[in-house]
Amino acid sequence: MLFLVISTPRPEKPSTMAASRQGFWRWMDPHLKSGLAQCSYGRTGRGAVAVFNVDSNETLHRLLNEWAEIIPATFDVYPLVDIAASRKLLAGQRSRNAK
Repeated sequence: MLFLVISTPRPEKPSTMAASRQGFWRWMDPHLKSGLAQCSYGRTGRGAVAVFNVDSNETLHRLLNEWAEIIPATFDVYPLVDIAASRKLLAGQRSRNAK
């Protein structure tokens, strides 16, 4: 299951969060290497985005709690459909509409 996660950290002074932000990337690196996180980017100004490929909502819940322990934030979470599944769905819709 793919999810796009967008974090919005609490409004702290950036200088007070530098160590936490470094801790976030140390936490994220193993997830990127294992494929649990497919990508992650810092947002301009503050915050980060990540795409997680998880086996369950419970795994996503655990990851978001770990993330919030490092950098307290709110999260916008969007379920995603991978490209192959999306193309298959569209092909099926098109064939049904052609009838």
